[in-house]
Amino acid sequence: MELRFPIKEEEEPPGDAVSSSLASIEGEASLFGGGNIIQKIWPGITAGQWNDWKWQMANRLRTIDDLVMFLNLKPYQVAKYKSLIRVFHFAITPYYLSLIDWFNPEDPIRRQCMPDLREMEFQIVGDFDPLEEDLDTQVPGLVHRYPDRVLAVVTNTCCMYCRHCTRKRIWSSGESVRSKQELASMVNYVRATPEVREVIISGGDPLTMNLDTLDWFMGELQRISHVEAIRIGTRVPVVMPMRITDDLVKMLARHRPLWLNTQFNHPREVTPESQQACDRLLTAGIPVSNQSVLLRGVNDSIETMRELCHALQRIMVRPYYLFQCDPVRGVEHFRTNVWKGIEIIEMLRGYTGGLCIPSFVVDTPGGGGKIPLQPFYLLSATDKDILLRNYEGMIVKYFNPQDVDFGLLKKSAMNGKYGGTAQLLKGNGKALVPEETPRYRRRMKSSLLQIKEEKA
Repeated sequence: MELRFPIKEEEEPPGDAVSSSLASIEGEASLFGGGNIIQKIWPGITAGQWNDWKWQMANRLRTIDDLVMFLNLKPYQVAKYKSLIRVFHFAITPYYLSLIDWFNPEDPIRRQCMPDLREMEFQIVGDFDPLEEDLDTQVPGLVHRYPDRVLAVVTNTCCMYCRHCTRKRIWSSGESVRSKQELASMVNYVRATPEVREVIISGGDPLTMNLDTLDWFMGELQRISHVEAIRIGTRVPVVMPMRITDDLVKMLARHRPLWLNTQFNHPREVTPESQQACDRLLTAGIPVSNQSVLLRGVNDSIETMRELCHALQRIMVRPYYLFQCDPVRGVEHFRTNVWKGIEIIEMLRGYTGGLCIPSFVVDTPGGGGKIPLQPFYLLSATDKDILLRNYEGMIVKYFNPQDVDFGLLKKSAMNGKYGGTAQLLKGNGKALVPEETPRYRRRMKSSLLQIKEEKA
């Protein structure tokens, strides 16, 4: 994994903390003006250190002094941000920090990781646990909502805390990992519940755990005869891709069938480093899928989402879900209208390949689970026919197979003239075709060429 800024290979990494490095930088202009911001914070850093996930974890931004420098806070703002991070702490890896465009105050990478005072302003909106995971918890950390699968929340720790996180409520307990006894209780519940065929391991981020512990936990689950698959939810390939080491991948591969879901939210997160991390997993036979969250100011545009889905396809990561942002306290400023998600899917369907199109879902409050939403393609129906609309606006009558007199049906077909959807349902025609679509123009051009060739 290559470092994307100049370094000095011969130098040892500095031992000072981030805050002490920042303290030596005078003013915003000297931090952001000219040169590379990473080199200014960690002068002399080596490629080996940058690519070491342990160094990345140890050097995360997480103090008020870090915010004062990076957000250029005025004295009257400091107290507000102190209050904010006491409630909703933060941590940002140096790698993810390097992706931020500091000349854009609304940068989509920055919005996902930097604390925002609107998190406190919107605390009165939403719920701490809108999906009611706590009410569906059977043993500490194990959520059983759907019939055949359970969710194991094995740690509170993340390498970066996304400001739109649906589990902000667990941040107050700090960074911790479930004890082996608690993990064993989860295993025992699954063993005693034969309808469970899949276990989803999440957190926090399970790939921040001790490898031996995670290895043991997945091994115990796989020894249960009715557990057919394990799934891991992690943002590590996006925010700290250097954690996807050979040792980690080798361990994970022992527990196939294993599926890994990650969360790319913006095309700029698809970097050579994240691609390499995903490729290591894929090469080991671990499928990687993506679960984006629809976020205001991050990816709530057709162009951005199309670019993201295309970028994911290029690195062989399947766009799986596009989630409506959950109504969690402290994230309302990220939430978009539901129609925005439907509009995005509308403008993807047909205009790009199906492998690039995620399912848009709302994870419903009250523990109702995921409900898929999509544009309206079924317009009308009778016992015999249904009317469908394609991505171009073409309206098609589709015969619905049934027990009918086919001889009588053949006699009645194509009688009358075209006259709108009512005439389609009456049997007068097969489709209403918009005449100004690119596909229509291509057909007309081909037809004209064919006529000319026949006349020649």
